[in-house]
Amino acid sequence: MIYWHIFLAFFIPGIVGYGGGPASIPLVENEVVDHYGWMTVPEFSEVLAIGNALPGPIATKMAGYIGYEQGGILGAVVGIIATVAPSLILMIFLLGLLLRYKDSPKVKRMTNYIRPIIAILLGVMTFNFFFNAYIDIGITQTIFLIVVSYLLLEKWKVHPAYVITASLAYGGFFL
Repeated sequence: MIYWHIFLAFFIPGIVGYGGGPASIPLVENEVVDHYGWMTVPEFSEVLAIGNALPGPIATKMAGYIGYEQGGILGAVVGIIATVAPSLILMIFLLGLLLRYKDSPKVKRMTNYIRPIIAILLGVMTFNFFFNAYIDIGITQTIFLIVVSYLLLEKWKVHPAYVITASLAYGGFFL
């Protein structure tokens, strides 16, 4: 039964999450944290940070890790297949249809309607991470990490993987 739950936890966000990894992360969080209770929000945010630091698609790395934690090697395989399956199915069955109507005003309008929803989902997830960080490590440490990360990313153009790794190291040593 656990393998079916792992499959559903990653297949459903893969179907509903328009745009791939970043759009499906809040949906995966809902399944993993709220629905099945496999992780807490801080644990999920750590998995997300590690997934962002490693090369490749975020969703498959998260599915592999969480699937492995819940069901071993077979759980990891099921999680990865469930993450990739929706995209594969859509590519096979809908590519011709999308290519035929790609210049349609209705298709363009639909895409424009979906983008704000993705932004709201990412904003809610960010708020939840900041709120949990505030509760877990305090406002001073949270603001410090936000400011330093912002400066490293925006002013000095440091690669995000290095910023995430440095934040993890800071949390491991000082918090």
